[in-house]
Amino acid sequence: MSHQDASASLPSPAPHSSSPVPVGAYDPPYYAVVFTSVKTQDGEFGEYGATNERMEELVREIPGYLGMDHAGSPGGLSVTVGYFRDADAVEEWRSNAEHLAAQKRGRAEWYQRYTLHVAKVERSHSFERSHSFERSHRFEHGHG
Repeated sequence: MSHQDASASLPSPAPHSSSPVPVGAYDPPYYAVVFTSVKTQDGEFGEYGATNERMEELVREIPGYLGMDHAGSPGGLSVTVGYFRDADAVEEWRSNAEHLAAQKRGRAEWYQRYTLHVAKVERSHSFERSHSFERSHRFEHGHG
């Protein structure tokens, strides 16, 4: 898969499927932005959900955005990983005015704590069990 067609191959859930579908492997290098958080009680209710939906709409408009995975634990830990083709796409998302306003509100109202990591992906591998056969995709950049 080339850098140019990576965003054209975003995985999508099977029709009528309620099971989660992780973002697939891409040809490296690309970037993963990992946001790990614990919400306040205000973050569990109110306007957080609508703002979160708006942020998901906005990030999809960023050229170079590849997809997002999200998971939460019963104890309240939430992990969201956004994938971006290059550092310019990460910077465009980081500096988006509406996103900056949501971050400010998140610190004031919705988050007890959070951690943000930005990592350059050098290897990528995915696996999918399909009806009667298995498919595996591995992408590596450089040595290692």
